Amino acid sequence: MNKAFVREPDDLQTARCPRCGSPGVAVGRETLAAQLMPEAAAALGDAAWFCPFPRCDAAYFNVLERVVSVDSLRQPVYPKDPAAPVCPCFGLTLDDIDQDLAEGGVRRVRATIERAKSPEACCLERSPTGRSCIADVQRYYMQRRGGS
Repeated sequence: MNKAFVREPDDLQTARCPRCGSPGVAVGRETLAAQLMPEAAAALGDAAWFCPFPRCDAAYFNVLERVVSVDSLRQPVYPKDPAAPVCPCFGLTLDDIDQDLAEGGVRRVRATIERAKSPEACCLERSPTGRSCIADVQRYYMQRRGGS
């Protein structure tokens, strides 16, 4: 395809999902290969973006606005599926965070965050964004706790 006819995003760091318009999270080949069925990963090429909007059925998209839906994922992922682990490396779920809150502690959350900082974490392959879950875990905890 002639590049003169391809609409590229103005800023590749803030590419937007063609289906919902949400800013995407850049991911590389390793994450795509781990998260998608081989034919779906091949359709996107070496680099793509994850659509983090929970209600959008797009999982990944590329600069050519090719979209791979959540049906092509190898397993359910957070935030597309709220029952999926928010920390796929160590299995921490939203229910686990809610249990910590109900008990008035942070035992599960703290243990997961410490493990997520260790070499044990495999975020590049297990996380749909290819990044650590720490920010998502802390954000959900603070929202449920009533913090800002």
